[in-house]
Amino acid sequence: MAYGDNTSLIAADIAIHQAKINNIPIAVYNEDEKIKSQFQRNLNMAHTIKKAILNSKIVCHFQPIASFSHGTIDKYETLVRIVNENNELVYPLEFLELAKKTKHYPQITREVVRQACEIFSKRKEGFSINLSSSDITDRSIVDFILKTILETKTADRVTFEILESEGIEKFDVVSSFIDTIKELGGRIAIDDFGSGYSSFENILKLNIDYIKIDGSLIKNIDTNMRHAIVVETIVDFAKKIGAKTIAEYVCNEEIYAKTKELGIDYAQGYFIGKPDILP
Repeated sequence: MAYGDNTSLIAADIAIHQAKINNIPIAVYNEDEKIKSQFQRNLNMAHTIKKAILNSKIVCHFQPIASFSHGTIDKYETLVRIVNENNELVYPLEFLELAKKTKHYPQITREVVRQACEIFSKRKEGFSINLSSSDITDRSIVDFILKTILETKTADRVTFEILESEGIEKFDVVSSFIDTIKELGGRIAIDDFGSGYSSFENILKLNIDYIKIDGSLIKNIDTNMRHAIVVETIVDFAKKIGAKTIAEYVCNEEIYAKTKELGIDYAQGYFIGKPDILP
């Protein structure tokens, strides 16, 4: 919708939006709440997302993941960015949720999958791609993923990371996707484990290969005994179900040493390396 100078219409739209997100039957627009400026920022970001898609400004950076046992960089996580009109990087926290609301999210997923698979078709390392529950339940996205990993011959080196923090719903659909990927030689990781509300029992229903331990637990692991106990429990659980563990947010030598001491298999974070474009 083109709002033009119709501020009353803008105010009405903002009020309706506030009512929906606050789960109340009615909301009154209040200029003092500065909602209008936020609404305008969302409009600007929606425009940035659309232009980035049209102008091939969706870019992938890759963060290294180190193996404790080998002492080498075995794999990379694919992280999406947008390059805006000022040639500045825009990070996922600023645009992904809005992309879902503006229906641009599937296009971003396809572009990330395409870029990552094409890049690693020419490399030997493993790589991972993040998927949301909406990606997995979208048949057209799944078909695109399967077609791409087969055409680029990367099926045996790709890991798809599923966000635990979103809550894993539609277990039958997710489980079917996992089985299909694993039949092709791919792997599955549960991302941000420990940050959401999925239980250990729910994880047992899924045939996963990796558990990525959320950074909120890892970042204080060298100073917070409770965090260390929780992480130790996750590591023990992972070993019993035959899954490997990856520590996120490994940002210094002390945390690196502690995660290694607890028996975690892989480390990821600024101490290992920042996300960047691969040479």
